[in-house]
Amino acid sequence: MDRTYASPSSQNLTAITTNSVDFASSSSPSPTSMLTGGSRAVKIIPLEHPSATASSSSATASASASVVSKWKARMKGMTWKEWIELFFPCYRWMRTYKVREYLQSDLMAGITVGIMLVPQSMSYAKLAGLQPIYGLYSGFIPIFVYTIFGSSRQLAIGPVALTSLLVSNVLSSIVEPSDKLYTELAILLALMVGILECIMALLRLGWIIRFISHSVISGFTTASAFVIALSQAKYFLGYEIERSSKIIPLVESIISGADKFSWPPFIMGSLMLSILLTMKHLGKTRKYLRFLRAAGPLTAVVLGTAFVKIYHPPSISLVGDIPQGLPKFSVPKQFGHVKSLIPTTVLITGVAILESVGIAKALAAKNGYELDSNQELFGLGVANICGSFFSIYPTTGSFSRSAVNHESGAKTGLSGLVMGIIMGCALLFLTPVFEYIPQCALAAIVISAVIGLVDYDEAKFLWRVDKKDFLLWTITCMTTLLLGIEIGVLVGVGVSLAFVIHESANPHIAVLGRLPGTTIYRNTQQYPEAYTYNGIVIVRIDAPIYFANTSYIKDRLRDYEIEKEESKGRGPEVSRIHFVILEMAPVTYIDSSAVQALKELHQEYKSRDIQLAISNPNREVLLTLAKAGVVDLIGKEWYFVRVHDAVQVCLQHVQRLTEFPKAHDSLAETKPSLFQRLLNQRKDEFFQPELESGVHESLLSKDINPQREPLLSKKT
Repeated sequence: MDRTYASPSSQNLTAITTNSVDFASSSSPSPTSMLTGGSRAVKIIPLEHPSATASSSSATASASASVVSKWKARMKGMTWKEWIELFFPCYRWMRTYKVREYLQSDLMAGITVGIMLVPQSMSYAKLAGLQPIYGLYSGFIPIFVYTIFGSSRQLAIGPVALTSLLVSNVLSSIVEPSDKLYTELAILLALMVGILECIMALLRLGWIIRFISHSVISGFTTASAFVIALSQAKYFLGYEIERSSKIIPLVESIISGADKFSWPPFIMGSLMLSILLTMKHLGKTRKYLRFLRAAGPLTAVVLGTAFVKIYHPPSISLVGDIPQGLPKFSVPKQFGHVKSLIPTTVLITGVAILESVGIAKALAAKNGYELDSNQELFGLGVANICGSFFSIYPTTGSFSRSAVNHESGAKTGLSGLVMGIIMGCALLFLTPVFEYIPQCALAAIVISAVIGLVDYDEAKFLWRVDKKDFLLWTITCMTTLLLGIEIGVLVGVGVSLAFVIHESANPHIAVLGRLPGTTIYRNTQQYPEAYTYNGIVIVRIDAPIYFANTSYIKDRLRDYEIEKEESKGRGPEVSRIHFVILEMAPVTYIDSSAVQALKELHQEYKSRDIQLAISNPNREVLLTLAKAGVVDLIGKEWYFVRVHDAVQVCLQHVQRLTEFPKAHDSLAETKPSLFQRLLNQRKDEFFQPELESGVHESLLSKDINPQREPLLSKKT
């Protein structure tokens, strides 16, 4: 498509361009022939402009109709099997279960993790400030419910260290752990967490947690690991220490009670911890010994219990009496405390989404099946709601147990059912034995588990890759240690959002240049060999344009204009910038404030005889500009599909500005013959495809300078 452009940016430019076109048409046989003044007809790809009125009236209706129609079509197209899978995800693996291939692996994995779960659940209950029996309850009912409604086939749910610490932190500030109200509030908290998880799943709001960066989570868990480990020190030292989620009060309490130190629990606890860490290390580093990783907690419990039964040391505290039997149905109480538990409910739900859903998606990818995050969240919520009627405290997916479940070969949710059966057997038959378990052995299990949460490798990685993320990791970690868990998370999330807002308000903007031998335009800082043109500045905005970043973008455009005036480019010699081309392909969205800023920018450029050109806007952005009148204000002829098209047009105008006087004098002296004009036209038609593609060096004659811009005719 051939177009000859006249810039509306100023009266002088329009006049010069018009005269140049008149002169060219009087001296050439056709409009598509080469212009004598050093210009030629520019072939560009036409940009399709959407109808602002039609699109604006039908966009919303068509979008909503599309969503409704897709939903109706999906509902009508679902078979009865798909309906069952929607409400009971367990049916997906049940109907395709391969007994010979899966059964042995599921049984072995379930037995392995079940043996690991029994001592861990009691340890985490003690960490939460509850009696060990509530840890056993929390590892029993939720497993069966999750197996039915959860979509992951390898996730092992139950009590975890981080959730237990959060429960202890909030409830200990309300009531003493020895009070019955403490237990009732923990059960109520499980109900509230389950309800919130189900609401978020039904409303498909799991994406909200994406605003918490991995740096924040890593710093938070690292600090929490230190707090958890120090909170268990009392079982090693033999005396009580202050309950706190801040590291300074914990350290002060440990130091102030040093005169009550007891050697027997310290030696036994240290020995149990050494055994656990050794078995964990061997299980992770040697495949043929990986069963040791799961057997570690059970080994510590068995050795500790055997020692106590044989020697009866008076200075080592024991778990004590544990009720025998399965949990009984009871409705959660103390609803008057709901308001004070809401912040902790939100925090525990966030941890559940980040930890459980993240682990579940990773394991699903490794095992070759798809996982719906919202369905996963719904399964966790139903497990907590149903469990709250059987005296559990908040549960979620465990990283360590899920990893062991996967490594042990779990193929389906049957491994979870085996875990639940083992936990039920422990409640029915083994609780009389559990009362002789040393407290220091359970503390060693907790400490060995949370050591894996200390993510110093992530800190080193962030320091090497991104100092800003390392700063975020450090801030979150230190505030969690010094100010507590809730404040640490809030500060970390706040700083993370501040970084996001700063990046959004100060987007990356690049000056583009043409790569030699091509029609491709790239960042001149990334590609120093890319060259620019005198009188033209090409700018790419790599972000949506909205109210927060319009001022920054305008300031940067002014800076680039000054920088371009000081730099040396190719093309005709001009004293200033005549054209600014905005490459808007990366701009996914533009709001009303940005539209107004674009109007102001156009007027500002117009007052300085500078023409604004737009390249490759997407449909939504172009529609917004059309509805706001910016397309007509700038001129439809200044919207282009490619940057190269815009450069061709702008470069032709710049050349006309510099060569029109010379061309006019040339016309007065001599007029080219008809044969010469036809010869020039054929030469231009022959070289044009090669010139626009950049492949022209081998085709040019010896008297043509290969360094000259292909769009510029040879000066004779």
